[in-house]
Amino acid sequence: MREQVEETIEVIRPALQADGGDIELKEVDEVTGIVTVTLIGACGTCPASTQT
Repeated sequence: MREQVEETIEVIRPALQADGGDIELKEVDEVTGIVTVTLIGACGTCPASTQT
């Protein structure tokens, strides 16, 4: 599961970076399916970040 998440992040990362942000993978809980990330730069203060 972690590998799939990392691959997905690499697909969306250029769009985030184009807007002055980025994403950092913190944790993948394989039992619950919960993925924890940190949004960096402009993405960290974006109002939509709470819905990510």
